[in-house]
Amino acid sequence: MPRAEDKTVLVVDDEPDVRNYLASILRDARFNVVTASDGEEALQVIHQDPPDFISLDLVMPKKSGQKVLYELRKDKKLAKIPVLIVTAHAQDDMGQKDLNDILADKVISGPGVYLEKPVKPNDYVRFVQRALGIEEIPESSDKPDLKDELQEQLSSASPSALRRALAALKDNEPKGKS
Repeated sequence: MPRAEDKTVLVVDDEPDVRNYLASILRDARFNVVTASDGEEALQVIHQDPPDFISLDLVMPKKSGQKVLYELRKDKKLAKIPVLIVTAHAQDDMGQKDLNDILADKVISGPGVYLEKPVKPNDYVRFVQRALGIEEIPESSDKPDLKDELQEQLSSASPSALRRALAALKDNEPKGKS
């Protein structure tokens, strides 16, 4: 059975915070992750070293997720790469038409071909695991949600601790592709 450590996921999103968040979720699940900040960069990465899976934002500058997806489907080798659309615009004027066109044209099809932002980490990881045939590791129900744990810590942190934490986060922010 395939293992997460042996699979590479390309995370494409023009928002650096979202891109880094999604990449960190996947790294925590032991996937190898590369990133791209727009559709053109994504296609360069894909042609250079095709990933095993693509997490693709829909609305981006330079080249939309829809255009990237249509280009991938024209190439027999790249057409087989599973793609998950991750968008905040499934229900609005910015992305609804593109998403509806993708679904109507059956460029991707089946249940769960897209996730709406904000993404729940477990849902995101499980989708990637299923698409790649990786055994899903059950989540411990007593394990606190990272966001809840962070909020709890923030509510009792001193101002100096918050400044140190913010500085540490800024120091660890990835530069370019990761």
